[in-house]
Amino acid sequence: MNLAQSESGARRVTLRSRVSPFVAGRVVISTIILGSATWVQLAAPGAFPLNPFYFLIGLTYGLSVIYLATLRYVDDNPWLVDLQLTVDAALVSAFVVVTGGIQSDFSSLYLLPILAASTLRHRRGALQVAAVSAVFYLAIVLNQYTTVETFPRWSVSVDSTLPAPRFAQYVAATNLFGFLAVGTLAGALADRLRSTGSRLATASETIEDLRAFNEHVINSLVSGLVTADTDCRILTFNRAASTITGVAMGQAVGRNAASVLGLPPHFVNRLSTLGRTRSQRGDFTVRTEDGRNIELGVTAAQLSFPDGRTGYLFTFQDVTDVKRLERESGMRQRLAAVGEMAAGIAHEIRNPLASMSGSLQVLRSELPLTEDQEQLMDIVLRESDRLNQTIRSFLAYARPQRATITRFDLAQLVSDTARLLRNGADVRDHHSVGVDAPADPVWLEFDENQMRQIVWNLATNGLRAMADGGKLTLVVEASDGQTVGLRVEDQGCGIAPADIDRIFQPFRSSFDKGTGLGLATVHRIVTDAKGTIHVSSRVGEGTSMRVVLPAAQGEAAAAEAEPELAGAAS
Repeated sequence: MNLAQSESGARRVTLRSRVSPFVAGRVVISTIILGSATWVQLAAPGAFPLNPFYFLIGLTYGLSVIYLATLRYVDDNPWLVDLQLTVDAALVSAFVVVTGGIQSDFSSLYLLPILAASTLRHRRGALQVAAVSAVFYLAIVLNQYTTVETFPRWSVSVDSTLPAPRFAQYVAATNLFGFLAVGTLAGALADRLRSTGSRLATASETIEDLRAFNEHVINSLVSGLVTADTDCRILTFNRAASTITGVAMGQAVGRNAASVLGLPPHFVNRLSTLGRTRSQRGDFTVRTEDGRNIELGVTAAQLSFPDGRTGYLFTFQDVTDVKRLERESGMRQRLAAVGEMAAGIAHEIRNPLASMSGSLQVLRSELPLTEDQEQLMDIVLRESDRLNQTIRSFLAYARPQRATITRFDLAQLVSDTARLLRNGADVRDHHSVGVDAPADPVWLEFDENQMRQIVWNLATNGLRAMADGGKLTLVVEASDGQTVGLRVEDQGCGIAPADIDRIFQPFRSSFDKGTGLGLATVHRIVTDAKGTIHVSSRVGEGTSMRVVLPAAQGEAAAAEAEPELAGAAS
């Protein structure tokens, strides 16, 4: 159903609902006339020709029943209303006929159908019924004063003596003018009322649309919005406010805003200064009614109502994540500064360490040493090499090189790395290394050396976790066009749930010969490339580490990473 049909249907329903009271009104008026006639007849017998009079009243009751039966058809047949009003004019004419014609006191009843027509059918209906009433009344008067066959003479007057013709003309003219005047004025007022009602309905719809739009906008805000009266009782509470505070909108209205928002006393005391200041701002840690601890950023301002009263307007946001990011950013800045200083110190240690190691090797070859002295020399040289390897790993972590993006087959790279692992020192007889990769190439745009480092560090970490043997599986997941996945699974000792969040921190190795920088370096490379690492582990059963990287890094990603690399290397 289109809009025009909807409006037409609404108009018909309105017409039917407006006709119903008039049907009931006919019955009421007929009853009043019947009661009045009975009382007059009892007081002055013979005042009315009772048989025709009561017959017309009975006819009015019967027609009212018919009108009620046909009321359902008025929606689709508006002409039935015109027919009812015309019949009403005819009934009034009949009452006038049986009560004396021009001498009848019922001629004023013509105004009832005229006014009804103006209400139901507006100007056109009012003028139509007024004209019909005038014709009927004029016919009655002419019948009384003429002998024209068109209007046969009826014995209608109780008093056979008629008024003088000139007086009759005056009365008839006055009545006819009254019918037409009332029809014109009532029709004009009805049309104006209809126009005003239409404009009022349009304005109401516009206001309702604006109200609905404003409510939709307010409920669509990501910030909480609360209005309160002078006593700080909540008047409105939007959807975001309900989400942030955990209080349902219907339950919040009428409650104290400071209590619902968890505002501290010192902030509530500052609300009294809002008349002198534009707003008040504060950040607080609050506990919501559903048991959450959140950081809330609240701004309070004065709200002026149309009647001159003042209240409060609160806007607030859940800034928990923002505050956490600020703390993490500050911590990263401090760690970056410490890392730069540590990298500089490590670099300065590495040079004299190399000199010391070289000097010891020369002395070992030139001096005659006892067996104990040779063992001490071996320990010093071995520990020097281990310290040098630790410093080299730390510098690789603290001062990453700029990525060189190339396009390569990840499945082939993993297969080559697995081949090197099988022939490396970390693989024992009770170890096995398997590869699960798609037959088709899995293309990845990434720094190939860094990708080899990721695979190597995760794989060697898995082999070291399998001190009693087991199978290491390198799984390459088929690309979905957006990301590429690599999974390294071992059957080692596993990781306790409390330690999973700390395994990527530097210098937290759980192996005897580990530097604690392998997984930290992997984490740095992956996060710099906007990738993710997911760890799942069961103690005593093994660990699975899944790396997800964007399939295409390209020049844009390299350019984005360049400032970070430059800052880390400074």
